[in-house]
Amino acid sequence: MKSLKNTIKTSIWLSLGLMLTILGSCKKEDSMKELGAAPTSAQVQFTATPTSTNANIINFKSTSPGFRAIWDFGNGATAEGTDAQASYPLAGTYTVKLTIVTDGGYASSTKTVVVANTNPAMLTDPAFTTLSGGLSNLTGKTWVIDQTQQGHLGVGPIGSQFPDWYQANPNEKATNGFYDDEMTFNMNSLKYTYANNGTTFANASNAPGIGGPTGTNDPTVNYTPPTNLTWLVTTVNGVKYITISNNGFIAYYLGVSQYQILSLTDDEMWLRCLDKSNAGNAWYLKLIRKGYVRPVVPPVQKPMQAANLTDDFQSTSSITWNAENMDYTRSYDNPSKFPVNTSAKVGYYEKRTGSDGQYGNLNVTMPYRFDLTTKNKIKLKVFFPGGNDFTKVGSTVSIKLQNSLLGGNAWTTQLEVVKTITPAQYNTWVQLEFDYSGWASETLYDKIVVQLGGEGHPNPGIFYIDDFEFK
Repeated sequence: MKSLKNTIKTSIWLSLGLMLTILGSCKKEDSMKELGAAPTSAQVQFTATPTSTNANIINFKSTSPGFRAIWDFGNGATAEGTDAQASYPLAGTYTVKLTIVTDGGYASSTKTVVVANTNPAMLTDPAFTTLSGGLSNLTGKTWVIDQTQQGHLGVGPIGSQFPDWYQANPNEKATNGFYDDEMTFNMNSLKYTYANNGTTFANASNAPGIGGPTGTNDPTVNYTPPTNLTWLVTTVNGVKYITISNNGFIAYYLGVSQYQILSLTDDEMWLRCLDKSNAGNAWYLKLIRKGYVRPVVPPVQKPMQAANLTDDFQSTSSITWNAENMDYTRSYDNPSKFPVNTSAKVGYYEKRTGSDGQYGNLNVTMPYRFDLTTKNKIKLKVFFPGGNDFTKVGSTVSIKLQNSLLGGNAWTTQLEVVKTITPAQYNTWVQLEFDYSGWASETLYDKIVVQLGGEGHPNPGIFYIDDFEFK
């Protein structure tokens, strides 16, 4: 019996060993099949065929293996796909590069395309002439950063068309090698010249792309721009873009070469571009024609007026609140109808989770500036539920007066009063007063910002507000 048990045990272990050996060899064989041989440049083949209706428009077709084909048409434009098309309005010789990607790697090859004649009919978009001065301007038009204007450099969320997060103040980057850069657009051969006087201001995350350091601060990088750059204006779904060839860029290095034209005149332009290293960011640049002096226009100031504002968050109010990156409900059921607030309805204020909610607030901009010599105290009732995690979300109420003319930089000159709700005051209504009498002589402020739960952190919170008074 003992011998039979040993025989059975031995058979079981042999069977398990054989199964593991088979499985191991299968895995090894399967993993070896995951990667093929890397392609060679000789395998990267493509055809270039002028269209039958316009010899300056060329159809390209990749005849190469691989699951991805990436084109650089040598005219400032790029594309992806087995079949692609490119426009060459100007006569010249263009180097077209095709890169194919396979499961084993990637490879590239180039081919020259000769365009015999210029086709002026293809350069009818007025943006070509506005940017360059036209074909008759043999030296092209030079543009520089509009350093005296608010927001000449800015950044905002990818889903916006405005630099909501940051706008550079006038001359803020004077020591960064930014304002001496010159960008020249020439319509002849669509030549683009970037003269940086030896240094380029670069975004910290993207700076290594032009030999800059890795770090958290935007560096000034010693950089020599290439001389073989071209430019092109294209329209995609009604939106116009400037594209620079050969990884060229405009002044501030972000690792991208395509710029959306937000506005363009003979003397000024405003551009928007993406950020290679930070997919959630969109950047903005304001430029002017070199030598342009903007006419001095005195700012139009709103009239001064003593505030007379109330809101019980129930009946009709003179205030129309704007909920910025937070969730707000007007006329919400009062969670605790006890003194000091027995109102049936109040305002519901929810601070959002995540980066989008870090600076959420309620705000309103009035058609007048606040006369703080007459009315300078704001009252507000608040209710902080004890269920919030106050180790993560602030137990604070902040009311700020801002100058709306400063846009995204209004916070830099704001008047702010902050009140802290203590643990003993959780789950009860608290009457607060915000006193601005110490700033009675200030005359610039027309905007009110109400912020609960603190700022600069991604943690959520639920609060209630009622009986706002500024009168």
